[in-house]
Amino acid sequence: MSLNPFMLGVRFLLELAAIVSFGVLGWREFDAPWRYLLVAVLPLIVAVVWGTFAVPGDPSRNGEATVAVPGAVRLVVEVAVLGGGAVALWAAGLTVTALISAIVLVAYQALAYDRVGWLLSH
Repeated sequence: MSLNPFMLGVRFLLELAAIVSFGVLGWREFDAPWRYLLVAVLPLIVAVVWGTFAVPGDPSRNGEATVAVPGAVRLVVEVAVLGGGAVALWAAGLTVTALISAIVLVAYQALAYDRVGWLLSH
């Protein structure tokens, strides 16, 4: 199910939304000059973490891993980044957007049970 093109699209949108959410947090919660720095640095850090730690042979990625980690660790990274995006929106005062993001994330994870199972078994 998780390799369905629609599900891959939803996951990609969740990834983008999470990365952008950290930039929104930096912009809304900090004053100049910090906001100008954090609006760029926070999303960059999140994107690097997202792309660096992977499970070798992950069918939803290119199969390569810059830093190979067990599936359970990758699942924690995914929950931290994607869930962290919703938390960042909440902290930035965008509660409705945060709730929508969290609901979509929970629905995605429930429908992607095969991916969660694969990660936990690798």
